[in-house]
Order: sequence, then C-alpha cells, then structure tokens
Amino acid sequence: MAAQTPVGELDGRSGWIAVAATFVSVFTCFGVVYSFGTFFSAMSEDLGAGKGATALIFGLTIFFLFGLGVVTGRLADRHGPRPVVLAGAVSMGTGLLATSFVTRTYLGYATYGVFVGTATACCYVPLVAQVSGWFVRRRAAALGIAVAGIGLGTLVGPPVANVLIEAIGWRSTYRVFAVVSVPLLVFAALLVRRAPAAAASATSLSFSEVVANRLFRYLYVGGFFMGLALFVPFVFLVPYAKDQGIGAGAASALVSLLGVGSLAGRLVLGTLGSRLGVIRLYQLCFVTMSASFVLWLVSGASYPVLVAFALTLGVSYGGYVALSPAVAAELFGLVGLGTVLGALYTSGGFGALIGPYLGGRILDATNDSYPVAIVVAMALNTVGTLLLFPLRGQRGPVSRSS
Repeated sequence: MAAQTPVGELDGRSGWIAVAATFVSVFTCFGVVYSFGTFFSAMSEDLGAGKGATALIFGLTIFFLFGLGVVTGRLADRHGPRPVVLAGAVSMGTGLLATSFVTRTYLGYATYGVFVGTATACCYVPLVAQVSGWFVRRRAAALGIAVAGIGLGTLVGPPVANVLIEAIGWRSTYRVFAVVSVPLLVFAALLVRRAPAAAASATSLSFSEVVANRLFRYLYVGGFFMGLALFVPFVFLVPYAKDQGIGAGAASALVSLLGVGSLAGRLVLGTLGSRLGVIRLYQLCFVTMSASFVLWLVSGASYPVLVAFALTLGVSYGGYVALSPAVAAELFGLVGLGTVLGALYTSGGFGALIGPYLGGRILDATNDSYPVAIVVAMALNTVGTLLLFPLRGQRGPVSRSS
C-alpha cells in the first residue's frame, strides 16, 4: 500500500501538484483522442472503410476510456495512481505506433480503440479522483482547473494534427504523437501522490454497492443517453463542414473551438459550482447540450453558426466533465471515489460505443443526410436530460444502499 499522506495537507501545495499532474495527463490523452475527427477522412479513404466502420474506431476508444474507468479507478484506490498512469503511458505509445501501421479497419479497433482507450482510462479517472481527495473547500474549482487540460488538448490537438497530416501523412502523424505523449504521461505519473482521503481507507466500494443506489442509476442512465449524442460531433463535425464546402483548416478549427468552449466551461462552471451548487449546474449543462444541437441542425454552410454550435456544446460538455467528480463526491462521499467515478463513467463509454457508429450508419443509409443524424442525437440527449430531474434538491451524501 502506498504511504499515507497527512490529512493536514488538504487544500495545500500537494493538492495543486495533483491538479498540475492531472492537467498534463488529460491534455495529452484527450488531445490525441479528440483529434480523431481530423484523421477521419484520410484514414477512411486509406483503409477503404465506410463512415460507420471508421467511426467505430473512435467509439471503441471512448468505450474503453470510460468503460475501464471502474477498473483503473479501483486499482488507484488500492495501489495509488502512479503505477496505473505509468501503465497508461505504455499503452498510449504502443497503441499510437501500432495504429500507424494498420492496413485494415478492424486492426484499428484493437490498436487505437483498445490501446489508446485503455491508456486514457488509466490516466483520467485515477488522477481526477486524486484531485477530489486533496481538496475540501475548493474541490469544484480545483477539478475545473485540472480537467481544463481536456479543453486545452482539444484546442491544440486537431490543428496540430491537421498541419502534420498535410505535411507528412496520417501515419507519420500518429508516430509523432506517440513520441510526444509518452514522456508527458510519465512526467504526470511521477508528479502525483496518493490523496489522504484515498489512503485513509484500505478498502473501496464494490461495484454492487455503487449501482444499488437509486440516484446513481439516474445519473448512469442519463449519462448513457448523453454519451449517445455527445460524441457524434467529435467524429462528424469536421467531415460535415468539409461536405458544406468549408476548407480543411477551418473545418478542423471547429473541434478546436469546441475545445475553447470546453476549457471555458471547465474553468467557469467548475468555479461557480462551489458557490451555486454542483447538482444544479450539472443539470443545466445537460439542458444546454441538448439545445446546442439545434444550432448544428440549422447551420447549413454558415460557418458562424457552426462556430456558435461548437462553442455552446463545448461549454456545456466542459461543465459536465468538471462537475461530474464533484457531483459524485457530494452524493456518495470521498471513500472509494475512484470506483464510483469509474462505474459512473462506464455509462458514457457505452453511449460513445454506440452513438458515433449509429450516426455513421445513419449517414451511410441516408446518403449523408446529416439532419437525420443530428435530430436523433438531439432527441437522445434530451432523454438523458430528463433523467436527471430526480436529482433536484439533493444535498449532501446519500446512503449507498438507498
């Protein structure tokens, strides 16, 4: 067992070091993952695959990212985050290098979907749970800053990928990503220490204890429906813009703008959560996310409307990510939080596995009728929003068996 850390260090320097480690880790992982839309057209053409089959690579990545969170979170609860993150660094490098050599789509399912998804699962949930354990007074704000790395990674990754793909091709670009990402993840692993709230307990919650809670089930199913919709734009917004006659650079910039909005949502809503209540803001993020799809639906070839869509979706998604750990901590407490978060995130994983693939199949079946796919995504996200209404008025930790 990792050495325990004095509880007196809460809200102090060690906590902010954990924030920095988490920021670097998620910046790296999500910068890679959310640049996939920029690779999409080149990979699809080179591998001779349809939109649905190619989108499934991304869907599998998100599925493993969130689906394995319950495993990596529990491992971090028991053994500390450092060995888990180091394993993630190895998986990331292996996956990116192997993907650069694939000649068939199904090989990409394994090299990118499994390895890159597993790497991100190792480097996300364990570190986010540690940040929660290091803070009491400013937990929501600290989490907002930590996961702002996702927004910055989404801002930086796609345009860098676009420049590299145009210069050296998509395969060599993944090799560059591998060489850069592994040292950054190792650095993050070496920075972080186990949080006192995690070290204080030798055991963590079992999966059955977590899922037995009624409010957890509402969060879970709501997150599943949200995941069905949320990740569709991450795959198809760039191809959609290109189909509307928008240049490759400007199209790729839309995902970066989604990252800008996400960065703002994490920082602003994460900070406001400490003052206005994390559950209320969490619900507002779902409402805004559903409403944002209307902008995509009516955008046509209007780049300003697409920009507005990317920013609005980004803010709501960023708030969702920043507030999720704080909501889990408020409802279920800190003991075994890695297990709770990991279990909760599997909902988005299942949604992401199905959503982009479903969107691609709709496009393949309707001769690229994006309005149909957008309406379906918006409807699914709305269902997820409605499922969060039972959380209204909930204050403080609830019984895990309620």
